[in-house]
Amino acid sequence: MAKTRKKLNFKPHDNPKPDGKIVAHSAPTSGSTDDVCPIFSLEHVEGDYCLSKCTTEEKASFADTLHKLGRQTWGVLKVRGRHKGGFEKIARHALGDRKYPPEVTDEVNMVAFRFCAMKPMVGYRVGRVFVILFLDRDFTLYDHGG
Repeated sequence: MAKTRKKLNFKPHDNPKPDGKIVAHSAPTSGSTDDVCPIFSLEHVEGDYCLSKCTTEEKASFADTLHKLGRQTWGVLKVRGRHKGGFEKIARHALGDRKYPPEVTDEVNMVAFRFCAMKPMVGYRVGRVFVILFLDRDFTLYDHGG
């Protein structure tokens, strides 16, 4: 006997919330993207701070973190503390001489979210997209003040 699958009543780009409500991933109607959930780009992650350098545990935690972050709006993430599921801004000069994509000018704000054991993933925001550049798994990307 074949199993029947329950048909989902939302599009793949919709985001089901734990309370059953669905938040669409469509473009915001205003100029702000704080009312939508982030999506993530790994297009520029490479070198010493690449996902390929992570352990199996770090990769699993990274995936869990992206899943959790992707269920919150940018507005919610803005008000959370850096160690409580939110993010912090990192001065670009604090990262030293790094290779950046051409669209990362001096005016671009760098942002860090935390994943496995408070390890930072550093990148920048373009609208609703968080472009991840570095996974600082060994805390050597910048001075963490410790």
